[in-house]
Amino acid sequence: MQPRNMSMSGVVDLAAVKAAGEAKAKAEQARAEAARQGGTAAVSPSNLVIDVDEAGFERDVLQRSTEAPVVVDFWAEWCEPCKQLSPVLERLAREYNGRFVLAKVDVDANQMLMQQFGIQGIPAVFAVVAGQALPLFQGAAPEAQIRQTLDQLIQVAEERFGLTGIAVDADADAAAGAEPQAAPPGPYDALLEAAVRALDADDFAGAAQAYRNVLSDDPGNTEAKLGLAQAELLGRVRDMDAQKVRDDAARRPGDVQAQIAAADLDLVGGHVEDAFGRLVEAVRRTAGEDREAARVRLLELFEVIGPDDVRVTAARSALARVLF
Repeated sequence: MQPRNMSMSGVVDLAAVKAAGEAKAKAEQARAEAARQGGTAAVSPSNLVIDVDEAGFERDVLQRSTEAPVVVDFWAEWCEPCKQLSPVLERLAREYNGRFVLAKVDVDANQMLMQQFGIQGIPAVFAVVAGQALPLFQGAAPEAQIRQTLDQLIQVAEERFGLTGIAVDADADAAAGAEPQAAPPGPYDALLEAAVRALDADDFAGAAQAYRNVLSDDPGNTEAKLGLAQAELLGRVRDMDAQKVRDDAARRPGDVQAQIAAADLDLVGGHVEDAFGRLVEAVRRTAGEDREAARVRLLELFEVIGPDDVRVTAARSALARVLF
């Protein structure tokens, strides 16, 4: 199965987190202390999604991360991609039923947290595991990619840190008279779910068509645009001979089609800057139809990563310089 996490800043790799052994020890110590005090009480489903500020960050995020991964969603009211992403994260937090907690941080009200995490654009999503922070992705992303990242996060958090999640009392909200938190289904949920199923089956043509069906009615749908660009990319690279493509690109630097194919492979392999740089250079060195082909493919790859990613912003500037 082809990788599908090109819009992510990188796959979840907790092996690279500093002081992982120390973090695990602290998590075990915190769980032991909680057990001595009678165990951790179950939480209500509504408490799986929490608003967090600077004052409560240690309690609500750092301490909670010794029981379950805490996914931190940095957002703002004026951020349109945030309005696409946040409801998906909130729905998944409830669906995963305590395997992770979602902490929402309004960057306008919590500038210090934004600076501490080194955030350059929103939406930005991080995880905190046993007190250790790591980036997950920036910008809106298709639900299939989000699920894949969450599944990997949860698996590694359990295997490396022993975090099995928190208990959820499904009746707590009803007992307290709380309104159900589930969001109503969106108008394109069925089509988007069909696209996700097609991606899972490596039916990239079917996934692309499902995303086009959404875009025909809603051209600005962020998830469908990202998903379509991704499905088309995966369809192009599925039958490539990677070694031959790279050899051709190395032997024929002036062959635009060879560079385009290599850029596709670069992106699928997670070498985002290499893919962008290769195509910017192709635009610089060519003219006419060749230049247009390289430019169009570069714009298509921008869609795979997402417009808010800092690497896209940098590559757009580089493209403008060689064009004008």
